[in-house]
Amino acid sequence: MPAYVREANVLWSKTIWRTIDLRQKQNLYLYYPTQDIDERKSLARVLFDAVMDGEISAYSASKDNEFEQKLQPRDVYTQLKKANGEDDEEVDSVVTTNPETGLQEVHYATQTSAEDFTAIRQFKVKEVWFFDKRYGRMDVRIIGLCPVSFIEKNNQMFPFDLFWIYYPEAAGVLTRQEAYSYHNDAQRVSLRDKLETRQFDSYIYRESNVYNNRVISSIAANGIDQNLDAQRIQADIFQHEHDMWEY
Repeated sequence: MPAYVREANVLWSKTIWRTIDLRQKQNLYLYYPTQDIDERKSLARVLFDAVMDGEISAYSASKDNEFEQKLQPRDVYTQLKKANGEDDEEVDSVVTTNPETGLQEVHYATQTSAEDFTAIRQFKVKEVWFFDKRYGRMDVRIIGLCPVSFIEKNNQMFPFDLFWIYYPEAAGVLTRQEAYSYHNDAQRVSLRDKLETRQFDSYIYRESNVYNNRVISSIAANGIDQNLDAQRIQADIFQHEHDMWEY
């Protein structure tokens, strides 16, 4: 679990957005299993189930990932169906009483199959890098996750952002979920451990800037330039850490 950071100890910060491509070898543990195996689930399945059970909230992907517009579980279910080219289905709801709080909770029963999640091939990540003067180091916190599905139109694949999850709210769910350990089946590792120890491959597609936080692709014409700009952003972060130590 990351250490608590006082706002007064943050001397510098930068918000960036990354894309995790689940087809990359290092990221396969987030995409698989396509069908639940024992206690293992894909990251998309874990988040979807938590939203449908009311454990965490989902936010509209059209609101620029500011976590302002909450989605109802039935809306998330509909989004997933549309992303897979399926017709809308009625979602049955069941009202239960929480024995601990005495409050009524609404649960949505769905018939979503594991195949519904295979089209989710990317995740967007919103994170904040900052320099903590107490520890004298650069650190990072994940703020949000967004599953990205791909829809085929005119023989081309187009990305479709499903919804955003506020990561601190989902941390408990991800802590309970086991992730695959490549070298030792006896070693229990959670999805939260994997994400927060940066065990994934990604690239930067956006940074906070004066131009409405515009994405790199809007100012770099081709993939090579976009990659170079992403590397420049990452290098700037580490340069700031060096400068803090220097002066």
